[in-house]
Amino acid sequence: MQLSLVFVPLLLLSATWTASARDCRQEDVHFEMMTGYVYSAPGEIMVTSPGVLLLRDCLEQCRRNDTCHAINFETGLCVLFANSYTDQPGALTKSQFPVFTIFAQKTCLRAPCSRPWLFEVVRDHELRTYIRHRRRVGSRRECMELCLQEREFTCRSANFNHETGDCAMSDMDRFTVSGLNSLTPEEHVDYIESNCVSDPLKMCDFTQLSGRILKTVDSIHQNVANLDQCRQLCLQTPDFRCHTFDFGDTGTGVCRLSHHATSSLQHIEEPYLDLESATTYQLTSCYNVTVDCRASDMVARIRTNKIFNGKVYAKNRPNSCVADVVNDLEFDLKLGYHDLNCDVRQDALGRFSTDIIIQHHDQIVTSQDVGLSVRCSYSLQNRSVGHGMELHVSGEPDENEENAYVVSPTVTMRITDRQGQDVHTAQVGDALSLRFNILDEDTPYQIFVRELVALDGVDSSEILLIDSLGCPTDPTIMGPITTVDEAALSLQAPFDAFKFPTSDVVQFKALVTPCLPSCEPVLCNVEDYYGIERRVDSYGKRRRRRDVNSTNDEDMLLVQSIRIADKFQFNKEMENERIRARISESGEHPFCMNILGLAAAATIFLCTQVLLAMLCLWQRKWRNDTTPYHDKRRLFY
Repeated sequence: MQLSLVFVPLLLLSATWTASARDCRQEDVHFEMMTGYVYSAPGEIMVTSPGVLLLRDCLEQCRRNDTCHAINFETGLCVLFANSYTDQPGALTKSQFPVFTIFAQKTCLRAPCSRPWLFEVVRDHELRTYIRHRRRVGSRRECMELCLQEREFTCRSANFNHETGDCAMSDMDRFTVSGLNSLTPEEHVDYIESNCVSDPLKMCDFTQLSGRILKTVDSIHQNVANLDQCRQLCLQTPDFRCHTFDFGDTGTGVCRLSHHATSSLQHIEEPYLDLESATTYQLTSCYNVTVDCRASDMVARIRTNKIFNGKVYAKNRPNSCVADVVNDLEFDLKLGYHDLNCDVRQDALGRFSTDIIIQHHDQIVTSQDVGLSVRCSYSLQNRSVGHGMELHVSGEPDENEENAYVVSPTVTMRITDRQGQDVHTAQVGDALSLRFNILDEDTPYQIFVRELVALDGVDSSEILLIDSLGCPTDPTIMGPITTVDEAALSLQAPFDAFKFPTSDVVQFKALVTPCLPSCEPVLCNVEDYYGIERRVDSYGKRRRRRDVNSTNDEDMLLVQSIRIADKFQFNKEMENERIRARISESGEHPFCMNILGLAAAATIFLCTQVLLAMLCLWQRKWRNDTTPYHDKRRLFY
């Protein structure tokens, strides 16, 4: 009896689709999709098409066939069915080995969206946070309609509860909240994610996942020239929001694209194939920046594809001209032309510019951060306004290292690269390590590290990197402490170089305690960028509770500092990296002079000089000729 009750809403959906299919206009026929499920109904198979490399082509085959209701898709295989899981709910089962299958079925929805599928459904999961609006509806299809019709905000996803009919809509989805373990298992609730929203596609960064590739992808492109062209195919595909691509790992010139990423595959077991030489590129963040030029200020408006927690500020005024951002996809920074706190430069009459930084972490500058130049130009003759934004690329500024440390008699702390070589120059994002070494190789002691702190060069900001337990506080900044050699005389903590907005000097302080005969590692729970939690060993050790905030005679305070340069270059001459927007009513053009013009001007100038010289000579000769004549007249009389 309980099983039949569960099937009631599914059967109602089936009846609804069957009844509405006859009346559904062709332009209203769309698809809802599920990843990791396969529909097994051998008697309902219409067509089996091997060699289909695009999910779009498989869906289009079904769309054009009025008797087709659903499809199964695996990379290179498309199967069409005459009915769907709403007709046979028991025929839909999980399919994740050896590859995961994509299932899609038709639905009738009026939507201004031309993408191959409208929504992706994750069964028995929900997005519990960032709910903007709730409504009671009769079916999942009605919940989808509400999401498509929402005008107050951009509906990216919704949760539909089959038991209560609750439709909870959100302006976030699995990708915008990536890294926060977004989806939570919940029976009788379907997570619905829209494929019809658009994301920023400029200033995009990808991270590399080495040694693995996706088992199933949405599209395969052959004869692609290089990695950059494959990257552009991912960013510019009109069919879906591409989050992952790989190139050349399954064949020469083969580019594979997918709308999935680590954050959207949490419900799939082993979605990746281990391949030692392979590399998967996964989208991390993109930024679209526009500049609004106004009478007394300019406003930099930023739109991103992942929820942003951080700040945006004027590069030279990080504390006085700043906007703090909390859990948002769109934010802006107002820069007053005559505001001393923002340091906007007036390059010429009617031309204003400044440099801004988009910083992810509240305190430090990391390799994820973005720097750019913004400027506005005003024509003072007719008050027409032009505005523009200048993007910049990372450069190689020359910076010297400041290297000083205070050590205990037996232990040192060094800043090195990942191979252990001392670092003499560093820029934000460089792969570095902090190394703790016992100088005496015959010592019976080992060491553990705790309370590792980074400070800026003026002692105004600090951040805790390794806590009193010996565990990393933020693994995206500094990883766990590990041993370098079997004797455990050397420890290292890997990190990517970072800096504080107020200073180029980063100072590290750590408490190091020897232990006899050995130090036992502490077990730490760390969460990576994609929200996946794992347990790792770290060679720190929790002090007794009564001594957590105190030190003893055995503790050694080690200090090390380094000068780290950022990679923000604001070169206004790099026209190929510049985005401009101009509004002009005057139609005036600047005066330009080429080589021929200069030659003509020089010729005219020389001719003028020759004529003047000839005139002077003639005048002098005339005077010489007339003077004796007058003299003779005087003598004659």
